[in-house]
Amino acid sequence: MLACGNGMSTSLLAKRMQDAADKQGLDAVVFAGAVKTIPSEMDKKHPDVVLIGPQVRYVVPELKEKLDVPVEMINTMDYGMMNGENVLETAKKLVAASK
Repeated sequence: MLACGNGMSTSLLAKRMQDAADKQGLDAVVFAGAVKTIPSEMDKKHPDVVLIGPQVRYVVPELKEKLDVPVEMINTMDYGMMNGENVLETAKKLVAASK
């Protein structure tokens, strides 16, 4: 799951990540939403990792305490460039490290 203030800017990045995952043949579902939707999305979709847009980085420490999955801020450069491949690699590493 990707999250930002309203889920708008992360939606494009999620699409690019999904395209990269599909290209790699990964069984992955990448989706975006607003930070305020994270609790309900955790209940509904059970994401393996939550990546937060740089503009709302202040929520990362609180989410790390509350959630039982890895939570990190998306690299600012990758976010600005909408580099779905790099952000997907970050997500894969976080999931692998949590197992």
